[in-house]
Amino acid sequence: MLPTYGSSEAAGADLYACLEETLTIQPGQSVFVPTGLAMEIPVGYAGLIYARSGLACKRGLAPANKVGVIDSDYRGEFIVVLYNHGDTAQEISHGERIAQLVITPVYTPGFQEVQELTDTVRSAGGFGSTGK
Repeated sequence: MLPTYGSSEAAGADLYACLEETLTIQPGQSVFVPTGLAMEIPVGYAGLIYARSGLACKRGLAPANKVGVIDSDYRGEFIVVLYNHGDTAQEISHGERIAQLVITPVYTPGFQEVQELTDTVRSAGGFGSTGK
């Protein structure tokens, strides 16, 4: 199934499970869910695969890697690895919406080693250091 947008202003397009039989995902288990979809993402862009909020909140299922990154030079099938965060087994059926895809521009900067960084108010304050 081709990705679809749930509304005219949706940022993410729904991805669908492409299955021959229903999959069961046990608590604490990750399962590879095929989408039957491959596409050519333009150079300078990437596909980001995010959880569907309803699936994550109501059923405890979300991508195992949190956000999947599809590079513009990848040509294989999009596979979503769903992880069951809940305490009951969950089933995924053919044609079920399992994740959402956002196509976004990507900036690829060069990296350079330096001996020191410029100083800021926050500096190396770390987690929870802003707003104090």
